[in-house]
Amino acid sequence: MNKFGTLFSVQIFGESHGACVGLTIDGCPAGLPLTMADFTEDMERRKGGKQKGTTPRQEDDIPIFKTGLFNDRTTGAPLMMLFENNNTRSGDYEKQRAVPRPGHADFTAHHKFGGFEDYRGGGHFSGRLTVALVGAGVVAKKLLKGIEVKATIKSIGGETDPEKGLQKAIDNKDSVGGIVECVVTGLPIGLGEHFFNSVESLLSHAVFSIPAIRGIEFGTGFAAANMFGIEHNDAIIDASGKTKTNHAGGVVGGYTNGNDLVFRIAVKPTSSTPKEQNTLNWETNEQENFSVKGRHDLCIALRVPVVLEAVTAIVLADLMMIDQKIPRIIKN
Repeated sequence: MNKFGTLFSVQIFGESHGACVGLTIDGCPAGLPLTMADFTEDMERRKGGKQKGTTPRQEDDIPIFKTGLFNDRTTGAPLMMLFENNNTRSGDYEKQRAVPRPGHADFTAHHKFGGFEDYRGGGHFSGRLTVALVGAGVVAKKLLKGIEVKATIKSIGGETDPEKGLQKAIDNKDSVGGIVECVVTGLPIGLGEHFFNSVESLLSHAVFSIPAIRGIEFGTGFAAANMFGIEHNDAIIDASGKTKTNHAGGVVGGYTNGNDLVFRIAVKPTSSTPKEQNTLNWETNEQENFSVKGRHDLCIALRVPVVLEAVTAIVLADLMMIDQKIPRIIKN
C-alpha cells in the first residue's frame, strides 16, 4: 500500500515519468511554520548529479502546496504537496519494453498489473518517489524538536572510504552498494510498543519502503550472534537509563531506552548496471543479451542518507504523537 502511519499518516503517489510525484500527510498538527525554504537543504541532498556516481537527471524538486497550508502555517487539514517531473527521457524505456531488467520490478509489476503499469523509468516503483518521502521527512523533523536524526555513509563497495569504493564501480564499469548508518539523539524513554509495533518493527517497515534496501540491523546487529550474554548486555549506569555500552542500539523490549538509537541498512548495487546482462524477452520467450539505457546512479547508497533520515523521522513523529508528546496545535 501507499500509506504508512497511525496518527502522523503519510501517503505517497505518482510515477517516475508521470506529471508529478507527491504526498499527503494526514494528522499533521496545526500551526507548524512551513515554507518552501524548509525543504531546500534536504531536497538538495537527495538530488542526483550533485556528486560523482549519481544520475545526471535533475529536477527542481520545489514543493507545490495544494492543501493544508495557509499563511505559511499548517492548518490541521491534510497537507498535500506535489513535485513536478520536468526532466524525463521516456524513449529510453520504450525500446526495452519486451526485456524486463534484472533486479527491477519490471517483470513482477507486469504480472501484478496485467501490463497496465507505467513502465517508464520504473513507474511507481522508481526511486524518484523518494522525493515524496523526503518531503514528509522535512515536516516530521520540524515536529521532533530537540531530537536529531542523522544518517551517514559507512562504506561504499566494501570500502570505508566512499571515494575508493565508488572508484571500484567506475573502474569495473559496474554499480556498487553500500552501508548507511542512522543515529538519533535526544529521544525520550518508552517510545514504541511491544511485539508488532516495536520501534525496530516500525522502522524496519518504513526502511524497506526505500527502493534497493536489502537489510537492517540495530546496535551490534548480526555481530551479537557471536557474543556472550555478559558482553552484549548493556549495563545501566544512572537513573536516566544511560548505559555503559549500546549493543542494543537504544531499543529494549521494543521501546526506546534513552540512549542513542543506532541502526544500519544495507543498500544493494544499482540494478541498472552499465554491464551487459542476460534476461528473458517476453515477446519471443527467449533469453537475450542487453544493456540498460538511460540515466542511472552507479551507487544508490550515495543518495540514501537523507531518505533514511526522512523515514526515521516519520516513524518517530508518529510514535511521539501516539504518546502525546507532540501537541495537536503548535503555538510557537
